[in-house]
Amino acid sequence: MSQSFTVELPPGLALLNANRRVHHHVRATRTRALRAATIEAVAGHRELMAALAAAKPGPLFTRARIVAYLRPARAGRADPANWYPSFKAAVDGLVDAGLLEDDDHTRLIGPDMRLGSRTPGGQIVLVISDATGWTDVAA
Repeated sequence: MSQSFTVELPPGLALLNANRRVHHHVRATRTRALRAATIEAVAGHRELMAALAAAKPGPLFTRARIVAYLRPARAGRADPANWYPSFKAAVDGLVDAGLLEDDDHTRLIGPDMRLGSRTPGGQIVLVISDATGWTDVAA
């Protein structure tokens, strides 16, 4: 069965941008906040928690694909890949929440970063899909 779930982090979280150099303490604080917000978003998702409970004792997905959307705070041009550090922290939160055993290449495809619609405060949205049957084309 192909499962897909959408996890929305709360708008207004302080995000990490690869183009902006911040002090390592600030980076660590934001990373922890993003991971915690992801765990909380998973815990508040009733259907996802039911699927996770049914999958116990193992992770929900043995292999998954993630499409990650940046919903920017402002209109205009944006490069979603610049927010990779934020997406990475959120994916680590999915692992912490038990959706995946790990986020290495054998278990995860992505995150494929996209630009979403403008949202006041900015927001990250993750769409996690079962990728058990996924086959990569040789590069």
